[in-house]
Order: sequence, then C-alpha cells, then structure tokens
Amino acid sequence: MATTALTEQNFEEIVTTNDIVFIDFWAAWCGPCRSFAPTYEKVAEKHPDIVFAKVDTEAERGLASAFSIMSIPTLMIMRENIVLFSQAGALPESALEALVEKVRELDMTEVRRSVNEQQSTHS
Repeated sequence: MATTALTEQNFEEIVTTNDIVFIDFWAAWCGPCRSFAPTYEKVAEKHPDIVFAKVDTEAERGLASAFSIMSIPTLMIMRENIVLFSQAGALPESALEALVEKVRELDMTEVRRSVNEQQSTHS
C-alpha cells in the first residue's frame, strides 16, 4: 500500500518516527480530492522512503481542526516533526514531484534555526 491512513490514534507515532511525511487532507464527497488521489498514489509509489498519509476529514475532524483545514484537498508536508508546507488545492504530478525533491534537499539544521528564531521573537 503506497499511502497510509492517518488518524488521531496513529498521528504522533507516524510523524515522530518518519523523517518526511506528506499528508493529504481529503473527503469522499470532494470531487477535487477524488481527482487528486491517483496522482498522490502514483507519486507515493515512486518514493517508498517517504510516508504519504491521508486524513479523511469527515472521520478525523479532530486532526482537521488541529491543523485549521478550511478547504480540501489540502496538502501538508512535515519533516522532522516541523510543518514545512501547507496548501489547499490539487497539484499536478510534476508539482508534487518537485515538492518531494525540494523537501529532500532542505537543510534541516537551517530550518530548525529559523523556526527557533521565529519562536524566540514571538515569545
């Protein structure tokens, strides 16, 4: 199985034990979500070292609320438990592949430094 169902019960374990986690917030009634699903699956199959998770916003209202999901589909990307990307709307395969490469190339030491600086200026 290329994608993983993400729930409130397994969320913490999945995001803390995997380096990179892509999360697709979706619902069965959502046409754009259904059209994005095959693209998401296809890219997931090409990158077995990355977790491609799916959150059914109808079944997992708590997770959708915790991440302030206002429209679906919404793609969120986490690396080392840091949210790096969150955007509503279905993406074409080429854009999703480009995001995979950009996330892999990130210098996470620099990202953590930036996050820490932002948190200290907002404290």
